[in-house]
Amino acid sequence: MRDDTISETEDVKEAIRRLPKNIYSDRMFRIKRALDLTMRHQILPKQQWTKYEEDTFYLGPYLKEVIRERKEKKEWTKK
Repeated sequence: MRDDTISETEDVKEAIRRLPKNIYSDRMFRIKRALDLTMRHQILPKQQWTKYEEDTFYLGPYLKEVIRERKEKKEWTKK
């Protein structure tokens, strides 16, 4: 999934930490599978590829919340 490849900044790390357990487990499975295939110089079979219409931005809502909270905290510390 597309959100699996986002660079892990501090905001992204916090958003990942807030993911529900099942979504986090699915993410870790996909990442581990990708690393395993890379080490064995293999490609995921085409029938297991994520289809474009199935690719969701699962991290987006959590990331927006983290960024909003960080900006709000920054505003409060200015005062």
